[in-house]
Amino acid sequence: MKSEFELIQYIKSKSLALSCQPSAVRIGIGDDCAVIPKNERTDLVITTDLLIEDVDFRADWTTPEFLGHKALAVSLSDVAAMGAKPVWALVSIGIPEKAWKTDFVERFYDGWFDLAKKYNVELIGGDVSRTTDKIVVDSIVAGEVKKGKAILRSGAQPDDLIYVTGELGGAACGLKLLESGERFEKTEHKNLLLRQLQPNPQTKIGQVLGVKNLATAMIDLSDGLSSDLAHLCQASKVGAKIFAGKIPFHKNLISLSKSEKEKFSHAFDGGEDFELLFTANPENNFYLEKELKNHSFTLIGEVTTNVETVELVSGNESTILQPKGFRHF
Repeated sequence: MKSEFELIQYIKSKSLALSCQPSAVRIGIGDDCAVIPKNERTDLVITTDLLIEDVDFRADWTTPEFLGHKALAVSLSDVAAMGAKPVWALVSIGIPEKAWKTDFVERFYDGWFDLAKKYNVELIGGDVSRTTDKIVVDSIVAGEVKKGKAILRSGAQPDDLIYVTGELGGAACGLKLLESGERFEKTEHKNLLLRQLQPNPQTKIGQVLGVKNLATAMIDLSDGLSSDLAHLCQASKVGAKIFAGKIPFHKNLISLSKSEKEKFSHAFDGGEDFELLFTANPENNFYLEKELKNHSFTLIGEVTTNVETVELVSGNESTILQPKGFRHF
């Protein structure tokens, strides 16, 4: 049976077989968004995401408002990873009859529109249908970026520096708390549960990196640092060296993790932090500090020539970091 990423590669190979045909697509399958020319000055970036009940969320541990927010947030994160400004969206939802008989749909859209208003994203369409049992959400978001300036996964160069925004591991820790029975209304760890239930896409940072041309490559942290860094290295045909002592762990991980191993697992393999992982030329460090002075970001490593190999350096020891992030299959 194929893994999720093997299936993606299979589909991509089929798509590439048609690449000899005339096409308006600049970048297709394999990045956070597809890139399509809009006019002589602007490119359009487009992404799509699915949220499936009991795979990506559980109805008993979230709220319709949180789910509406997250449905848009995960797609906004993809657009941010391209250095683009989000402009419009489509959202389709399939729900079982038991949910239709409640105020679920109205509350879902309340959550969606609250986040859309924050980034001035226009809803231009979608669909509503019935499912036999589970809730299914399909989110599509498009953004705009200066022509030829979308930040791809494939632009990292040896000796570039590696950065992440925000803190890591909070969403995975929040998920573990939810799985253990904690609920948002009664928990003492609301900030951790919110990292999982109501993530904040790094839209503003992504736009700054894009407008100022400061990142050589970028990807959003949806599957986990170990997997997403591996994706970036594969696309750029480079390797990476990560320094364990520089990882910005979520402030609550130390007290809630049973061991160092569990703390690292949350940050490296848990996924759904929806922060940004990006590389930059060392000569741009001054400009990064200047342009992102009001945002949280951390230097965690450097790009190497050891293609598709990620080293984790802790003290005098170096180990190979294997991708173990979230997979649907």
